[in-house]
Amino acid sequence: MKSITHINNAIKDLDREVELILLDMRLSLTEKDNKMLPLVEQKKILTKALESLVYLQKNPPKLNQPCGISKYRDD
Repeated sequence: MKSITHINNAIKDLDREVELILLDMRLSLTEKDNKMLPLVEQKKILTKALESLVYLQKNPPKLNQPCGISKYRDD
């Protein structure tokens, strides 16, 4: 899946950005925290998406599986 590759690359890019912020000695700790917080949140979201995609890749849904609501429909 190409999306898994793209998400992995995005996570690596975020890690590099966080590392650059940490190594910047001109910034105070508060400034570093403020700059890193959105990056860490993005990484958390991307990691969850990656976990979901990997799960779906390993456990694909069955073909022609009816949705759950069809059990309750009177045709």
